[in-house]
Amino acid sequence: MENKFKQALEKAKQVYPLQGIINCPYLGQVTLTSEGFNHLQNKRNKEPRNIREQILKLHLLPKALEVIKKSGTLQEYRVQLEKFGGKGKDGLSKTKKVEYWGFHSIFGEAKDRKIVVVVRRVGDGKMTFWSVLPHKKFNNQKLYDDGIDED
Repeated sequence: MENKFKQALEKAKQVYPLQGIINCPYLGQVTLTSEGFNHLQNKRNKEPRNIREQILKLHLLPKALEVIKKSGTLQEYRVQLEKFGGKGKDGLSKTKKVEYWGFHSIFGEAKDRKIVVVVRRVGDGKMTFWSVLPHKKFNNQKLYDDGIDED
């Protein structure tokens, strides 16, 4: 499993140029940052994802970048306030407006696999790649168990 992870990580690093920019037909420029790449391996609280989940997300990365380049239609949008940084002297946490855009893509020979690609913007900052994940409610797909490297 560790060897499979190392291979997936190396391949992902080759297709993910840090500080690169992708043009998205719907959003315009989407920036690739180390924060987005790290989110594929770690949860929001910096706790590492399990190894199988990391491998899956790393394998899906090339497909995710392709989806961003081609997406002209938005499937999901969410905006919320999120905590940033530690608590201040007053005991309160600072918050920022965070927006999320979700683009769905169906693929595979039988068109039986679906992923969601997430782009995020914090405050008035740049739109950045944030994540890729299998859509759980699509034809009972089992990307997590079966792996994605066959495609």
